[in-house]
Amino acid sequence: MNRWPETLWVIRHGQSAGNVARDAAHEAKLDRIALTGRDVDVPLSQLGEEQSRALGRWFAAMPSGERPNVVLVSPYVRAIRTAELIREAGGTEETDDPLCSDERLREKEFGVLDGLTTPGVAKIMPDQAEFRRILGKFYHRPPGGESWCDVILRLRSLLDTISLHHSGHRVAIVAHQVVVLCLRYIIENLDEATILAIDRDGDVANCAVTEYHLDPSAGKRGALALARYNYTVPVEQEAVPVTCADDPPVAARG
Repeated sequence: MNRWPETLWVIRHGQSAGNVARDAAHEAKLDRIALTGRDVDVPLSQLGEEQSRALGRWFAAMPSGERPNVVLVSPYVRAIRTAELIREAGGTEETDDPLCSDERLREKEFGVLDGLTTPGVAKIMPDQAEFRRILGKFYHRPPGGESWCDVILRLRSLLDTISLHHSGHRVAIVAHQVVVLCLRYIIENLDEATILAIDRDGDVANCAVTEYHLDPSAGKRGALALARYNYTVPVEQEAVPVTCADDPPVAARG
């Protein structure tokens, strides 16, 4: 019996106000990003809303029976709003059911490094910069935060839930850059070196699509096969600018 969705789309949220603030901080060579309040509450920028609507229209152009009929979303405001706008544009089969918010899809937690730019970490917390250099970004866990391995652990649990409740469905996940990469690590059975090489090749763009299709002939019960990664045509074809800035706590990325 197959245990995977028919199709799985993993989507990074649209550009957020945090992405904009991060770019401004780096351009001004600041140690901290000019944001107040919790990361969970950071909203989409106006451009992020346009990107989300464009992606929704791309999904809406699919024939009935091919669009997502299950939507799982990070509880962060920017991810929920992205999913809402995709659905409002007709991008999902179900429009009345509430979005399924799942805390396991939340952004990687950066702990004491939250809100610092990369130069800011080196200046303000040189010990953490050195720990990260020694351990590498995959295993480094800042105080109060998470390593990539911690994110992977919670996402393994999420995939078990998808397997149990959504096999045979068309599932869209709306979350964050590190979540996209860590899901690739799990689904494709990658190793540390391979996923970090993919990360070094470039950031996951806002509203970019990573898509998997079920291959029933793979393994004993089928497997998900990568169809495309970091796909930005849905945004580009409507002449909406593509953005790929890190989320605000950039210190945990490189």
